[in-house]
Amino acid sequence: MSQTRTIVHLLRHGEVDNPTGVLYGRLPDFHLSEVGQAMARRVADHLKDADLVHLRCSPLERAQETMAPHAEIQGLPVTTDPRVIEAANYLQGQVVSMSTAAFRNPANWKYFSNPARPSWGEPYREVVARMRLAIRDAAAAAEGHEALIVSHQLPIWMARSDVEGRRLAHDPRRRQCTLASLTSLTLIDGRVTSVSYSEPARDLLRVAVRQKRAAGA
Repeated sequence: MSQTRTIVHLLRHGEVDNPTGVLYGRLPDFHLSEVGQAMARRVADHLKDADLVHLRCSPLERAQETMAPHAEIQGLPVTTDPRVIEAANYLQGQVVSMSTAAFRNPANWKYFSNPARPSWGEPYREVVARMRLAIRDAAAAAEGHEALIVSHQLPIWMARSDVEGRRLAHDPRRRQCTLASLTSLTLIDGRVTSVSYSEPARDLLRVAVRQKRAAGA
């Protein structure tokens, strides 16, 4: 009996122009930097010979801009899907690190009460539920071929954690989902059987890191 093999690629957007270092979350008008645009083109070239028949994207500008070269190369329409948007976060617009005022501000303390949920934003289980549906629909649209979804770090990591049976609560610093990385799900007859991860723009990521260090020097 023949089996149907489908691949759904989850692509994180490229580097964003964010000189003040805020948590941009779902805020509008955060666009790719020059390096981010180069990352998007690099991954599009990496996938130019893939059997892509379906493109799906978060509505946020950085994701749409990351998808643009893929749509151009593949000659395919893009389905904008709010289910693959960045996770909601009550701290968006603030600079968030352990040394910043966001953690010292008593008005924010209620958001840190339950990291396992997490209390600072959209619950992990809700992110998993919407990503499951989006991946299911993309796989159905590309049955027997390949689909590409451009999304964001947390939703992609939640989707991977879900299919690999990981605990959803985690240390964000340990996510394997760098800028412009590909997390690829292989489905056989609609069921995920394997996950692979790659970084086609790894050298550009190093460029981005060097530029940030120089800017902060």
